[in-house]
Amino acid sequence: MNQAPKTTWWERLCEGSYRATTRRLVREIEAESPKVYSEMLQDLKTPLEPAFEREVARHLDRSGYRAFVPADTLMPAMLQRFGIEQACVSDHVSYPSLRGNCNACPVAGYCWGAMRREAGVDECRAFCPNAAAFERLAETA
Repeated sequence: MNQAPKTTWWERLCEGSYRATTRRLVREIEAESPKVYSEMLQDLKTPLEPAFEREVARHLDRSGYRAFVPADTLMPAMLQRFGIEQACVSDHVSYPSLRGNCNACPVAGYCWGAMRREAGVDECRAFCPNAAAFERLAETA
């Protein structure tokens, strides 16, 4: 029978401390290094430690981040999921409304995480407030 190796008390202490302070760590990075925090939010590709990434997403869903504009970072990625070129939408009459919906999205943190993990269009349809509009735009593109 294979037994998983036991973790030491030190490993458990370090892990517990990290979990207990992750929320504070995210807030401190935002407050003390806003440029780095902003760059991190805009980077949908660089891997992050999973617990830290989840806390960043929760932070975005709870209180947002003043310098983060979801429509600038998340909407282009979401358009790709729906097979739409950003250039095709930028001139569309509904573009300002789509950006407004994106920027006011109550699940921007969830969306950020979904875009980071390359969620498929089916998952995106379930939470994106612009999904129906994107579907219509995809049909006409």
